[in-house]
Amino acid sequence: MRAVRLSATDTAPQLETLAAPAPGAGEVVIDVAACGLNFADLLMITGQYQDCPPVPFTMGMEVAGRIAALGAGVTGWKLGQRVMAFTGQGGLAEQVVCAASRCVSVPDAMPMADAAGFPIAYGTSHLALTHRAGLRAGERLLVLGAAGGVGLTAVEIGAALGAEVIAVARGTAKLEVARKAGASICLDSDTVDLRNALKAMGGVDVVYDAIGEPLATPALRALRPEGRFLAIGFAGGKVPQFPANILLVKNLTVIGLYWGGYLGFAPDVLSDSLRDLIGLVEKGKIRPHVSHILPLEQFDNGLDLLRARKSTGKVVIEIATH
Repeated sequence: MRAVRLSATDTAPQLETLAAPAPGAGEVVIDVAACGLNFADLLMITGQYQDCPPVPFTMGMEVAGRIAALGAGVTGWKLGQRVMAFTGQGGLAEQVVCAASRCVSVPDAMPMADAAGFPIAYGTSHLALTHRAGLRAGERLLVLGAAGGVGLTAVEIGAALGAEVIAVARGTAKLEVARKAGASICLDSDTVDLRNALKAMGGVDVVYDAIGEPLATPALRALRPEGRFLAIGFAGGKVPQFPANILLVKNLTVIGLYWGGYLGFAPDVLSDSLRDLIGLVEKGKIRPHVSHILPLEQFDNGLDLLRARKSTGKVVIEIATH
């Protein structure tokens, strides 16, 4: 099978030919239809991700496809069944092996490209906003990086939960994408004084931050008393450092969310969240946004789109038609 391999840190990944995988006990093999790309893929290439596999490894963290083989002891799944899965690695290949417990059934009406970019982005935002921040209907949610892979899902899920969503992104085109996803107010981070704009609006209840500085500090200062700040990622390249006195005086909470970490201590939380999300898809309350679908041979172009921040929503690599 063909697979995208990273042989060493800070080198370009390459398309190679490998032996097809076989499932172990409790595992399945998936014929991969598509693989979603993530900012974390770029961090893995440079060795900066918090959960980097040892090199060499096959890249690709999330997939959609059909089950091709069942390992010993696997029940509840059948050959040919449509599934999505968070694999952590191995997804940019024609086949991938993963634990059966990581699979979630994909509705027949859901395109494979949508399903491939679904688990991490939607899972992160749903778990962050519901399980961690307890976002309530009528509250005001501020999303930084609102047109990106995870940010756009936060806009959509926040709106579906009944919050008033303020989207912050670069440029009118990206803000229009966020508006269509449910944002009530759109702010251009290149032209707006974020701190003063948010102060004039009366502040916010929850901040969803996938960017870090220079947006994180003015967003934190805009939080109302008992506000919650969700630290999701640092695509801006600088990790925020918050003075504790601000947290104390305003009774604020800073909440970290590493979605993949739940696999190690509470995997059922992830599975339940994804099933809830599939229910929202089936009800038409959320609709995945995929800005680019590229063939496996152009995986490097997909990574470049993420690197240059030229995409909105998800970039998906199509591997086969299933």
